[in-house]
Amino acid sequence: MKKKILELIAKKNKSKIVSLTAYSKNIATILDNFCDVILVGDSLGSVLYNYKSTREVSLDSMIEHSKSVRMGVKKSLMVVDMPHNTYRNPKEALKNAKKIMSETKSDAVKLEGGKKICQTIKILVKNKIPVMGHLGLLPQTDKTFKFKGKKNSERSKILKDAQLLQSAGAFSIVLECVETSLAKIVTKKIDIPTIGIGASSNCDGQILVFDDLIGLNPIDVRFVKRYSNIRKEMTKAVASYAKEVRYKKFPLKKHSY
Repeated sequence: MKKKILELIAKKNKSKIVSLTAYSKNIATILDNFCDVILVGDSLGSVLYNYKSTREVSLDSMIEHSKSVRMGVKKSLMVVDMPHNTYRNPKEALKNAKKIMSETKSDAVKLEGGKKICQTIKILVKNKIPVMGHLGLLPQTDKTFKFKGKKNSERSKILKDAQLLQSAGAFSIVLECVETSLAKIVTKKIDIPTIGIGASSNCDGQILVFDDLIGLNPIDVRFVKRYSNIRKEMTKAVASYAKEVRYKKFPLKKHSY
């Protein structure tokens, strides 16, 4: 297993894991100074392309963005989401995961789901492709946005799935929109790290979409904290530029060759 992955696993119960999404070299270069994990998420579908769901994201699109991110990542563990309908069976998953790994030089891939993808995970791991799991809210298949784990049936399924993913060889699991007490139970019951998004501080680490964190994406989700309002700053900058162009204050001679 890769050194970076072993180091990530070793953080469990010792220090919190910091993770963010990136879709380009420029952003990845900034995040690489602070993150343990940089995820090239299929969330780029809604964040960058205004798709209605992540199901519309293609493999080629993920690979192109991952190539860009790779150029900015030197220290962090780089993980790439396998998009919808690229791992419907082990054979398909292996072919596409190999393509992602070889073309992007990523450290691992991430798959959504529980019991039904365990055989796929085993095949990938056997072929030296590290896998991060994803449980709770599954954007690629869930049709409605709602928190998971309020029903006893959901709670037992998510816990069992987490244990199965670990047994299959996953090195960590993202828990998305999982009820607080369940996130705590899952995190305690498995030996690999959990990374939460809307799943409380009971997880071993946290991940957010970078555009949400900086306030570029004008959404209002209760588990997102905006650490900056970059949208406001960008608006001010563009307004100043437009004004100076119209009043012939830009470019000045010193801006010209």
